[in-house]
Amino acid sequence: MNFPRVLLGLSLAAALAGCARRPTKLPIYDVVINHVTLVDVATGQLTPNQVVAISRGKIVEVQTADKDSYAAKQYVNGNGRYLIPGLWDMHVHFRGGDSLAAANKKSLALFLAHGVTTVRDCGGDLTPSVLQWRADMDAGRYAGPRIFTSGPKIDGPKAYWPGSLEVETPAQIGKALDSLQRLRVDFVKIYDSKISGAAYLNTIAQAQRRGLKTTGHMPYSVKLGDAVKRGLDATEHLYYVFKACSGKEDSLTAAVRTSLNTPKPLGLFAVLPAVYDTYSPAAAARIFKLMAKHKTAAVPTLHIGKTLTELPENDHARDTLLAYIDPKIQATYARRLNSAKQQPLAAQQFSKKLETKFMSLVPQMQAAGVPLLAGSDSGPFNSFIYPGASLQDEVILLVQAGLTPLQALQAATVNGAKFMGVAERTAAIAVGKDADLVLLTANPLENIANIRHIDAVISRGKAYPAAALANLLRAIKNP
Repeated sequence: MNFPRVLLGLSLAAALAGCARRPTKLPIYDVVINHVTLVDVATGQLTPNQVVAISRGKIVEVQTADKDSYAAKQYVNGNGRYLIPGLWDMHVHFRGGDSLAAANKKSLALFLAHGVTTVRDCGGDLTPSVLQWRADMDAGRYAGPRIFTSGPKIDGPKAYWPGSLEVETPAQIGKALDSLQRLRVDFVKIYDSKISGAAYLNTIAQAQRRGLKTTGHMPYSVKLGDAVKRGLDATEHLYYVFKACSGKEDSLTAAVRTSLNTPKPLGLFAVLPAVYDTYSPAAAARIFKLMAKHKTAAVPTLHIGKTLTELPENDHARDTLLAYIDPKIQATYARRLNSAKQQPLAAQQFSKKLETKFMSLVPQMQAAGVPLLAGSDSGPFNSFIYPGASLQDEVILLVQAGLTPLQALQAATVNGAKFMGVAERTAAIAVGKDADLVLLTANPLENIANIRHIDAVISRGKAYPAAALANLLRAIKNP
């Protein structure tokens, strides 16, 4: 995706009038969107010629247009346009230490300019900064998405990512969870670089007893079914779901466990070819049924898989969105780019086969009732996964994988709200809901790519038309 494409369709016709349209009518709302078609992301129903009135960050009126006069501080013309709930990116990262804090903060504008009004931060080493950004944005000091955060990740001793909480014993797990609860995190993210199978399952169990949501990667020494039964709320990416789709999952898991005491323990990427060769439709059906029963969600992150697989052929040097990525974050892209260029041809070909297989799992999980969440995995070190734009690409890939446009929209809106336990107040266009909305110039249910054609974004009850979104981006553009 590139920047000119993002702003295609950003029409000046959505420019705000700035003062009351009809000053004699009270009350004066903060924002009024008139003559718009509402998109119900729960049912797929379109309701044309509606007016949506917003005050103090909430939707306060939704009714047929032209019945009454409306006075508004900001007036948005919705004629010929489609209104959807703001998009949710359910897998992002803010990380890189204090030296990258300011660079990470710039990405907040990118999310909003692409219609992403809520993100879920899945672990990093900038938790104090993230919490401060959240407070500042909620107070209206600057624009950006709402943030749910896990705080630091939980991992094993000598964890790969800086800032991780390293655990092995039950007591260490308890102390780690104590510290996360003091931070008032929204969920617990578990990583798999060093954590043992026993500590992984114990972390889930202890968090479950405290009423904390758990999500994350998973060591291949553990079976996904066991984690689901312990209470795992979501699995990130599809590597771990895929292993559970193997007809030889038990023996592969045993082989990984045995190798842990050898000089060359088996890692995820060493085992994936065997998982691919032993894929079983029956095993897939069993794990999907179990996940659906326990409401364990999956976050496919298809776009990052596709992007990384294509790195040997595309170095992204001409991506126009690079102009909005801080040079310090661009520097973190080099590691994966260099690694991809050195990858043997056979490994490149297998990666492409694997991504195709992953895409085939998506409609199967949807049909089985597994909750699907749209996530991009954008953030430092994740090469060329641009904040905001990558979530749009993820939603489009979900449709290419086999979901309907409505199902893909649900994965990027109401499913995230349900997962975070806030569906009663957001991700729908109804009285009493948070006024986080996106105005599109074309119907996304006809063509999901229309989510790129943004005419205005409403965040926390404030409208950002074309000119305002362009200004947000101009402010973070590299010199």
